[in-house]
Amino acid sequence: MPDKGGLRTYRGKRDFDRTEEPRGQDGASGEGLRFVVQIHDASTTHFDFRLQVDDVLKSWSVPKGPSPDPQDKRLAVPTEDHPLEYEEFEGVIPEGEYGGGTVIVWDHGTYRPLSHDRRGRSMPFAEALERGHATFWLDGSKLHGGYALTRFRGGKGDGKDTTDEAWLLVKTDDERARPGDHGTSDPRRARSVRSGRTLRQVADGRR
Repeated sequence: MPDKGGLRTYRGKRDFDRTEEPRGQDGASGEGLRFVVQIHDASTTHFDFRLQVDDVLKSWSVPKGPSPDPQDKRLAVPTEDHPLEYEEFEGVIPEGEYGGGTVIVWDHGTYRPLSHDRRGRSMPFAEALERGHATFWLDGSKLHGGYALTRFRGGKGDGKDTTDEAWLLVKTDDERARPGDHGTSDPRRARSVRSGRTLRQVADGRR
């Protein structure tokens, strides 16, 4: 998993005199373990899935977004770590900046790690990710229940080479599963859980 340099990669890609994205504070922490899913209308429209691990948000780009149907296997491509403050970011990244485009907070909430080793003992979440398989329970406004992230390509478990790394994000078959519900079919019509706005309304500056 990226990013052994903390927020170095994240900051190196951005000009904070131009973008309103948070710079982030080293060593920042918060109460509980947070997650956020943002819709990002950039060169392509996709979902960004982020989980708090220690003092950063581990991040994956999920083209089709999370699904509550356990039969759906959603591609998740890791990106650089983001600051915890990014959980609340919603706005327009200027054209010419890395990731230029509009961002809304599609869902957010807390999560509980569920990963165990072969002996049934709880495993630290960061270690589970390094090994390539992590399970967790989401308590959000839209997403609920168990999910799993599984690396199926690339990755050496040392966080150094993520060029060809790819994961799957899959809903576990539990009481919160919704077979046949494939998630958000049209991200451009989805609304933010923070402001109630669509991507178009955020881009236009409307509230």
